[in-house]
Amino acid sequence: MVGAGAVGGYFGGRLHEAGRDVSFLVHSRQAETLRAHGLRIVSPYGDATIQPRLLLASGIAGAYDLILLCVKAYSLDAAMNDFAAAVGPDTIILPLLNGMRHLDLLARRFRDRNVIGGVCLIVAEMDKDNRILQLTKTQELVYGERNGEHSARIETLHKTMQGVKFDSRKSEIIEQEMWEKWVMLASLGATTCLLRGNVGEIQAVPGGAGIALRILAECRAIAAACGHAPSDGFTARTEKMMTVPGSTLTSSMYRDLSKKGRVEADQILGDLLDRGKKFGVPSPLLETAYVNLRVYQARLYG
Repeated sequence: MVGAGAVGGYFGGRLHEAGRDVSFLVHSRQAETLRAHGLRIVSPYGDATIQPRLLLASGIAGAYDLILLCVKAYSLDAAMNDFAAAVGPDTIILPLLNGMRHLDLLARRFRDRNVIGGVCLIVAEMDKDNRILQLTKTQELVYGERNGEHSARIETLHKTMQGVKFDSRKSEIIEQEMWEKWVMLASLGATTCLLRGNVGEIQAVPGGAGIALRILAECRAIAAACGHAPSDGFTARTEKMMTVPGSTLTSSMYRDLSKKGRVEADQILGDLLDRGKKFGVPSPLLETAYVNLRVYQARLYG
């Protein structure tokens, strides 16, 4: 597991809990915290405190079978340097990052064959005590060959993921599913960050739901121009999700923004905008949200 935060810590912790041979690649400060308090999960499916096997980059002694890459997209370059020694010819890298650009970066750094597609669906965050809080009951891993082929290694991976306290499935259209998740994240992230509220708060204000749906339409149009038009079913579900009265749903970007933390603006919004501009897709609301977040980041980080 590369990353022991809300996503990596949750899925890695559940794999460890189920008896899988899991090592967490962490930095020295994080290792101290985990050794002192354990990796703690607070979840509707049962709380857990585990003492995971911890690994520093300098301690990697050879190739691993599977690398679950669970870092923020802006940390990818540093992460690749850290886990490079763990990648062999047959290592599977399963990235659970947001957006799509990471696939090209990973394939360029390692081998194209090393990299498969992946989607994780979970709403979780770290609290002030470094516990992983699972905020909803959604918890799913999806994975597959990027070209849609059946393969023995995906079958082996799928067997490894059975009997664990999260849902998992293999997909023959994993890149389409990654694009749809990207559209959802960009739409929800742009809406909640631009309007500074959760779904219910935005819906309750006249015009709020309309702006949310227009942002979603812009993101869908970019995906369609890039050859990955979201399905009708996805569109209907996402429209409903973004306009539910009283919903407390937010995006991870909004939660990071509220904590004055770094946000994945470039990877989730900026890259999507760049792809849309190549096809001349107008995206004024998405661009407004992106500029807003760029101003925020410049103020905090220069």
